[in-house]
Amino acid sequence: MAAEQTGQTAGEYILHHLTFWQNKKPGNVVDFSVFNFDSLFWSIALGVLVCWLMWAAARKATSGKPGRFQAAVEILVEMVDTQAKGIVHNANSRKFISPLALVLFVWILLLNAMDLLPVDLIPALWGAAHHDPHHAYMRVVPTADLSITMGLSVSVLLICLFYNVKIKGIGGWAHELVTAPFGTSKNPILAVIMGVLNFAMQMIEFVAKTVSHGMRLFGNMYAGELIFLLIALMGGAWGSLGIGGSIGLAVGHVVAGFAWAAFHLIIITLQAFVFMMLALVYLGQAHDAH
Repeated sequence: MAAEQTGQTAGEYILHHLTFWQNKKPGNVVDFSVFNFDSLFWSIALGVLVCWLMWAAARKATSGKPGRFQAAVEILVEMVDTQAKGIVHNANSRKFISPLALVLFVWILLLNAMDLLPVDLIPALWGAAHHDPHHAYMRVVPTADLSITMGLSVSVLLICLFYNVKIKGIGGWAHELVTAPFGTSKNPILAVIMGVLNFAMQMIEFVAKTVSHGMRLFGNMYAGELIFLLIALMGGAWGSLGIGGSIGLAVGHVVAGFAWAAFHLIIITLQAFVFMMLALVYLGQAHDAH
């Protein structure tokens, strides 16, 4: 639905498309009692689709001449496994980490690709089903939801903590927390000071890595979604001007839409790859001793 066609202003149109389908309005900036049902639905649905695609590829795999689908999956598996071998040197850990990285890449790629759907398609269908298009909210790009991207990054953090304990032991990791990166001292007083500084730096590092991991993906996808909405406004406004202006906006809408969609394909793939690679790097660091 174009803003002009529904009687909405440009600001109202964008605000409507950036509003989640929630159980209630957030009471604070961080409110864990709020659930974005649209983000959860599309994330779970696409997650199930990823698992089914990987299962179908494994089920139909043959040792002879592979089909296109099997060849594409094998290329993905080989790419991810190569990256994992170069970062995580523990062969036993890679049995879990390599499939995890593969699922992260394909899953986030599909989540990001939802941005290529026409911005009004699913929200319009959802609004029509509820007979109230102005108050029926449906956002279809889960990675443009900070709660989803931070959930993914926190999950990676928890796995990193698990491998820190598994590889180094509780005592070894505890020792690392208070001795790295600045080292320690034989002087008891100085050792305590250095231990506090080391521990503080370790905590800052964990928080900074986790926040930047989720924020990077969210920021890129949110910006992409917003640009698609602005391009959609060009298409919605073409009929409100004279012939010359209308033709210019209509042509600009089509050209800008195709150009941004083509460029966004790169962003979609790159952001999925970057998230996967950072997950591998953080998991690799969890295996290394300072």
